[in-house]
Amino acid sequence: MNEQSASSSRLGLRSFRAKFVLVVGGAVLFDLLVTGGLALWNVQRLSRDAATEVGQGLQKANQDYMRSYAESTAARVNLLLGQVHTDVGTLAGVLQSQIDRPVRKFQVGEALARGAPGSVTVVYDEKGGWAQNLPGPPSVVSVWGYLLGPERHPLPDVQTEIENSAVLDLVAPSLLESGRSKLQMYYIGPKERPIFRTAPYTDQAQTFDRLYPGHNEAEFWTFFFPGIYESWEQWAKDPSLRPVPNDVTQTAPYTDAITGKLIVSFFQPLWSRDRKAVAGAAGADITLDQLAEVVQNVKVAESGFGFLAMSDGNVLAINPDGEKTIGLQTSSDTSTQGVTGADRSLRKSAQVAIAQLPLGQDGVIQRVMLDEAGEKVPYLVLLKQLQPENFWMSGPVRKETMSLGIVVPEREIYASLFAAQAGISQATNRILAYQILALLASLLFVTAAVFGISKRVTAGISALAGAAKRIQAKDYSVRVPISTRDEVGEAGTAFNRMAEEISFHTENLEHLVEERTKQIEEANQQISALNMQLRSENLRLGAELAVARQIQMMVLPKAGELDEIANLEIAAYMRPADEVGGDYYDVLSDGTRLKIGIGDVTGHGLESGVLMLMVQSVARALQEAGDMDPNQFLNRLNRAIYKNIVRTNTDKHLSLAFLDYDGGRLTLSGQHEELIVVRNAQEVERIDTMDLGLPIGLEPDISRFVATREVAFAQGDMIILHTDGVTEAENAAGELFGIQRLCDSARQFYGRSAEEAKSGILEDLMAHIGKQKIHDDITLVVMRHR
Repeated sequence: MNEQSASSSRLGLRSFRAKFVLVVGGAVLFDLLVTGGLALWNVQRLSRDAATEVGQGLQKANQDYMRSYAESTAARVNLLLGQVHTDVGTLAGVLQSQIDRPVRKFQVGEALARGAPGSVTVVYDEKGGWAQNLPGPPSVVSVWGYLLGPERHPLPDVQTEIENSAVLDLVAPSLLESGRSKLQMYYIGPKERPIFRTAPYTDQAQTFDRLYPGHNEAEFWTFFFPGIYESWEQWAKDPSLRPVPNDVTQTAPYTDAITGKLIVSFFQPLWSRDRKAVAGAAGADITLDQLAEVVQNVKVAESGFGFLAMSDGNVLAINPDGEKTIGLQTSSDTSTQGVTGADRSLRKSAQVAIAQLPLGQDGVIQRVMLDEAGEKVPYLVLLKQLQPENFWMSGPVRKETMSLGIVVPEREIYASLFAAQAGISQATNRILAYQILALLASLLFVTAAVFGISKRVTAGISALAGAAKRIQAKDYSVRVPISTRDEVGEAGTAFNRMAEEISFHTENLEHLVEERTKQIEEANQQISALNMQLRSENLRLGAELAVARQIQMMVLPKAGELDEIANLEIAAYMRPADEVGGDYYDVLSDGTRLKIGIGDVTGHGLESGVLMLMVQSVARALQEAGDMDPNQFLNRLNRAIYKNIVRTNTDKHLSLAFLDYDGGRLTLSGQHEELIVVRNAQEVERIDTMDLGLPIGLEPDISRFVATREVAFAQGDMIILHTDGVTEAENAAGELFGIQRLCDSARQFYGRSAEEAKSGILEDLMAHIGKQKIHDDITLVVMRHR
């Protein structure tokens, strides 16, 4: 039964063996788990890093491909537009050379009139009210009704314009056959005679009558292209007003009156010889199909597509599948002036992400979510801006930058990326499975090993535990058998020595307690005596400081003395920072003469207070002796104080200044803080005393440093004397009250009595200090001339 109990005790959860198994086994298992966990984490991290690196590389490659594709396509569109610009510029150059060389212009016009009369002879149309040349020549010229005379013939200057413009018949056919395919090329005269000559020949005016009723009675440029001519006129005055540094002006897409197709017109204005006026325009039309062909052939991945959009979001070109994907909706926009265009705006897209697409970004790939059969599908959108153009659309010419858009499903452009990431994920899962199996096998092995060695390791510990229980039962004779030389053996040796010491101290414990109690009682008696001595010393010192403070306050001028002074109001305030302060002020009267003094001893406390009393006593003695001369007064007072400072071996000195008043003059002498004189609510004078003396007690003779200054002091004037305890008082933020705040406060109370001014300034000072501790003595004297 006992063996079973011992065995149960050794294997119980509270036994050392169980704890050893838990701690050591737990530590080893924890180490395995941490090591295995770190290995698994590293595998996952390596897999994640690899997937990230591969993903970033493939993503960058695909994005670079998209950008490169967009740039090459944009270059093709820019090339198409550039070729049209070149053709228009060639035609404009021929026409402009005729304007710049009038002789040649007339020669060419006359030659064409003789050689090809059909190009310059127009016939009046009764029904339409306009005149037009008959079919046959390469071009058709239309002359509107308001350019005809009473006999229905062109006005003379209009006829000259018709003849001179016939040069189009020589140039236009070759330009139409070469370069980029153009629908038609034309010349339009200036605003005063806007004949319209177009190659190839078409029923031009008849078509205008059908599509634009009333055009023949309206001014041509204003009716068809409002704002464009006025913009050119501004360019003639100031070329820097051109939105884009190029004369070619592109129109918004509109329905061509002759072919019925959506076209884009390109104009280049012609200039007068002095380049200060518009002399007409050369132009060419291309169909929107030519721009759309470049964009509709965009093919990125399996189903990616392109579109061409203006800066306001209107899409000029897109294939039908792309139009459906990005949710474009076509609406008609009809204007009574000029043209009718198709509006397919991105801003009106049924896809919210497309409607909110920022169009001003160039070369930035954006990820958007588009609805497809009720499901959100990620797409990548890249916008590449084309070269800017001078652009007209029913108003002044402005700058327009069209954008080429590339749209491709993310799953297609990143197909290789997704495949690579899936392969890395599968490999990672296999490695993780092998790592987990290895970790489980290690855990089983460690668990068996820990249980196997626990009994051998814990045998000595069990013996120590048994011996400790016998000590607890006050059996101090117990000893532990030592069979090993390891740490357990050392613990047994230490336990045996401890048992011997316990046995020894138990026998001598009462004697030790008695000796310690006696020592504590003696120490308590000594502490009580010291406390009584300290309390007595504090009472004595407090009484001495109270007497010193009382003496200091007793020698200050009394309110009755100040009230007896004729023509002056004097109010004073002094507050020591400690029990005894180091500030000084006094009012000494000798008949009609007054001497008002103010000073500040360095530091504060008993020594400063005693030095202040010395100054007061010496000043009173000199005054009683009739020695009131400002220079001699300060010098003699300094000699007396200097000798006392030397005798008392103190390092104190003080700043000191006096005001002498004889009923008319006010004389200032001595070095102290600035003197403040308030003459009215606006005028405040600050008088510096640095050059009027030297601190008292520094030198035995200061006569060469003492000087005086006369101070104007008229009726109503107020003088403020103060110590640095006023200006250097701090608030909670560490800001000083300062001389400026003191001046502002004094100005505020100008016109009040001296007592009211003193109280008001002190209220401002204490409001500034708040709950902060006052670190220096505060003295304030206010004098007012009645």
